[in-house]
Amino acid sequence: MDGQEFPASALAGRYMRAVERLTPHRLAPIWADRAANGLFRDTPHLSARACITPGQKFIALALIAVVTTALFWSAATTWVVIQICAAIFFFALIVFRLIAAIMPQRWAVFRSLADADLPIITILAPVYQEAAILDQLIRALSQIDYPEQLLDIKIIMEVDDRQTIQAARQLVFDSRFEIVIVPEGHPRTKPRALNFALEFARGEIVTVYDAEDVPHPGQLRAAAEAFAAADDQVACLQAPLNWYNHTCNWLTRQFALEYAVQFHAILPLLARLHLPLPLGGTSNHFRRAALMAAGGWDAYNVTEDADLGFRLAALGFRSDVIEPPTMEEAPEKITPWIRQRTRWLKGYIQTLAVQLRQPARLTPGLLFSLSMTISAAAVSAILHGPIVVLLILLATIGGVNAHLPALGLLGMAYAVTILCGSVAIGRAGLQSRLMDVLRMPLYWPLQTFAAILALLELHIRPYFWAKTEHGFTKAAETECHSPSPSFCSPPHSQVLPGRPGRPARNPIRQKARA
Repeated sequence: MDGQEFPASALAGRYMRAVERLTPHRLAPIWADRAANGLFRDTPHLSARACITPGQKFIALALIAVVTTALFWSAATTWVVIQICAAIFFFALIVFRLIAAIMPQRWAVFRSLADADLPIITILAPVYQEAAILDQLIRALSQIDYPEQLLDIKIIMEVDDRQTIQAARQLVFDSRFEIVIVPEGHPRTKPRALNFALEFARGEIVTVYDAEDVPHPGQLRAAAEAFAAADDQVACLQAPLNWYNHTCNWLTRQFALEYAVQFHAILPLLARLHLPLPLGGTSNHFRRAALMAAGGWDAYNVTEDADLGFRLAALGFRSDVIEPPTMEEAPEKITPWIRQRTRWLKGYIQTLAVQLRQPARLTPGLLFSLSMTISAAAVSAILHGPIVVLLILLATIGGVNAHLPALGLLGMAYAVTILCGSVAIGRAGLQSRLMDVLRMPLYWPLQTFAAILALLELHIRPYFWAKTEHGFTKAAETECHSPSPSFCSPPHSQVLPGRPGRPARNPIRQKARA
């Protein structure tokens, strides 16, 4: 288990070549297997390894048979019932997004901590085939405003990723960094790598970053101080995600609008209501004790982040949101976007299947959050394209009048989502053109292609992790990570519960550097 330190050569002071965490040969397969299958062995009903169970498949087929039979015997009545059920669901979704747009953002409160009172934080940063962007990640993590002796950074690499490992060995690190090499194993997924590296973590707070991430320098301190102000039920803090290449083209601008809605409207509303959060895959800050109680990440779920958010909620934990953002690189072309979205939708379906295995465990809050987030994303992705095509065909043959309620509901959904996008993009501190906002409905049908692929992959390769390529655009070396002035200047004071009149200290104590 002892690390191997490479000679510093001509490098002075605390800078050195990478330090690697070497796993004893006899223990490597044991630890790798535990990282992949630990959750499944301990609580098999919470793991996506079983995927969609035979019982769930039977219920789905039975439901299809019942609907088909009802359509055969009384098509008109059945069609009305289907439309009513769909209208109730989508109307609830419309109201939820409208409230998310109207309700002001609320971030977690903070309690000022001296450096001596800050906890140790472990950063887990899995990278795979990321030699082109590794230097940017190291630079971004090096500029985090947190005491060096309290920062434990693990750069996680797969044993066969020789190019990235070689690139890491050529970089200059400091004593905060360590490379963790993950042994061969199945499935080859990010959550498996995270579980393996968690064995070596020193911190009582565990943070996850992706390879292309540029976190705000004040984010870790904000997380530590938010945990200090919160009760033990708060297990995770989610930082908002944004894109440093959002102005590249139409696709990245739409991606920025979509993420603004998620991280500056939906998640803050869920956190305000103390409802479960479908976590983002990066910039999550966990209490390690809660993370271990939940069994870590599910190596067989390709959206391990959303799954973990609901698993934590089922154990009685809560998640909250903090303000300092993380900048990422959005896919700039349709093909990588489709690959990424296919993985997300496949993982959403996996998560739904896992959560619905034991319906009695679902609290009203968990069921509501599940319905309004990943269920809505999966259902809308599957149905949006066919609905648009159907309405176009009906308009061609003059049959739209019979479906005016459905058309009106679709129009309401467009209007509310455009409103929510306009509000959220402003909250994110980004400028968006009116034309970009109005083009949002043209972006949504693309998800139907990804949904079709997700359903196919769920059958033929459920654990395949479609790698998103990065490094096409590097983060700019700017004075501040975010275009939003609020991240570079003191925000409005927050008052801590039970401490009348005492404002929480601004967690961002200095201007951000790229």
